[in-house]
Amino acid sequence: MKNLLLTALFSFFLLPAVWAQSTTGTPADGFRITGHIKGLKDTTCILAHYFGATQYIPKDTARVDGAGNMVFEGKKSLPQGLFLVVVPKKGYLQLLVTDDQQFSFETDTTNMIKNMKVTGSKENELFYAYQQQLSKLSEEAQVLNMQKKIRTDAVSTTMLNKQMGDLQKQANDYRTQFLKENPTMFAAKLLKATAEPEVPPAPKASNGRPDSVWVFNYFKNHFWDDFDFADERFVRTPFLQGKIERYIKELTVQVPDSLIKEADFLVNKAIAGKNSEVKYYTIYYITSQYEQPKVMGTDGLFVHMFEKYYKTGIMTVSDSSTLKSIGERVATLKPNLVGKILVAPIISDTLRRAINFPAIKADYTVVFFYSPTCGHCRESAPKLKKFVDDYKGKGVEVVAIAIDQSPEEWKKFIKEFKLGNAINGYDFSYRTDYRHQYDVWTTPTVYMLDKNKKILARKLPVEQIEDFMLFHKRQQAAQATKKPAAVAPANAKASVKK
Repeated sequence: MKNLLLTALFSFFLLPAVWAQSTTGTPADGFRITGHIKGLKDTTCILAHYFGATQYIPKDTARVDGAGNMVFEGKKSLPQGLFLVVVPKKGYLQLLVTDDQQFSFETDTTNMIKNMKVTGSKENELFYAYQQQLSKLSEEAQVLNMQKKIRTDAVSTTMLNKQMGDLQKQANDYRTQFLKENPTMFAAKLLKATAEPEVPPAPKASNGRPDSVWVFNYFKNHFWDDFDFADERFVRTPFLQGKIERYIKELTVQVPDSLIKEADFLVNKAIAGKNSEVKYYTIYYITSQYEQPKVMGTDGLFVHMFEKYYKTGIMTVSDSSTLKSIGERVATLKPNLVGKILVAPIISDTLRRAINFPAIKADYTVVFFYSPTCGHCRESAPKLKKFVDDYKGKGVEVVAIAIDQSPEEWKKFIKEFKLGNAINGYDFSYRTDYRHQYDVWTTPTVYMLDKNKKILARKLPVEQIEDFMLFHKRQQAAQATKKPAAVAPANAKASVKK
C-alpha cells in the first residue's frame, strides 16, 4: 500500500504561502550570487536548498561559460538555509543563504573547500574559514598517523601521540573561540546543532565500572541542548531531520508507548519555538516514518500522530479529501495494532458450521488471511503446513481464512496443500470487508495472537512465524523468572567524548 502521507503532504510543504517562499528576515530586492570555479566550463550548475536530509529543492540554474563563471539571480529573495551548488561530475559545494543574498565566490575543482574564497557574505566567509582550518588540522593528523605506522619505537610513538593530542587541542580551542566570537551567526548555530553532547565522567555502577545507563541518559537528556527550534532555517538543512531520526530511532526504544512519549516531547519543543515551519516539519517527518515502519508494531505512533496533530488541526493539511483518506487509513489500523484484541472473524468450517473464534484454546493463535488463487499464498502454503503439523496439539492453533474466491476454490486449496490440521474458515455470508476490518491489503497477511487473542505481531512473513513465537516464549520466560535491570534500549547509540 502506498505511503499516503508522503504522497499527500510533500506538495503541501512546498506551497509558496506556507513553505518555500518564506521571506522573513530576507532582503526584498532578490538575490544575486556570482561564482567562478576554475576547471569548470561550458556546463550548467543548479542552486538548490535542502529539504530535510535526503531531498533538495532547485531554486535556480546558471550557465557556466568557458572561463568558469556563473550567475544565480532572481527578483524574489531566497528562503534562508543551507544551499547546494550542484557541480556536474564534481559533486557540490555548500553555501549559507541568510540576509546576505548579494555575494560572490570563487574556487577550484581540484579542492572546492580548500580553495573557496567568498566575498560579500560574512556567514559564508566564517563557514569556509572554519572548514578550511579543520581540514588543515586533519591533514596534519593524517601525516602523523602515517608516521606512527612507520616509526614503531617507544620514543617516537610517545612523541607522535603528544603531537596528535596537541592537534586535537588546537581543534577544540579553535571551535571554542569560533563559537565565542560568533554566537549569533548561522554558521555557529549549525556547528553547535551538529555537535554531540559532551558527557562528563560517569558515576560508578554497583559493579564498580562507569554507569553506562547514566551515560546514555545524560547523552539523551542533553541531545537537544544546542538546537534552536525557533530558527526556521534548520528546515532547509539536513540537520533537523538527522537529529529527529537519531533521537527517535536510535535513542528511543521502538515500542509505541516510548515512541509516543518522545514524539510528543519533540513536537512540544517545536511548538514552544513558535516557528510554524519547524513545527510542521517535525510533525510531518515523525509521522511519515511510522506510516509504514520498519519495526513491526510501531505504527501505533502513526495513529497517535494523526489523531493528536492532524485531526485536531495542529498540523494543517490543505486538501480535505487527503485528510479524509489518511483518517480512513488510521481507522483501519487502530483496532488492529499490536496490543489490541483481534475482533473475532465471522467464519464457518467446510460443513458451514460456525467457528467460535474466541473459544479457541491455545497459547498462540496464528491467523492466516489468504486468497486461494494468490501466487504468494500458494508459495507460503507448504511452509504454513509444516508449522501447523509441527505444533498441532502443542498449544498452538492456526486459523486459515480465505478472504475471497468461491467456496470450491477454498476447499480445493485446503485439499491441495493438506491443511486439514489447521482451522479452516470462510465467510459464507460475504459480509466481511477484510481490507478495512483486518487491514488485509495484500495476501497472505499473518497475525499472531496470545491466549487472550491479543495481537502480538501483525504482517509476519510466514517463514518467521515459528522464530517469532519461540522468541516471544523466551521473552515471557525471562520476565517470569527475573525482573530485568534498567538498561539503555538495544538500538541506542550514544557517543561519549574522550
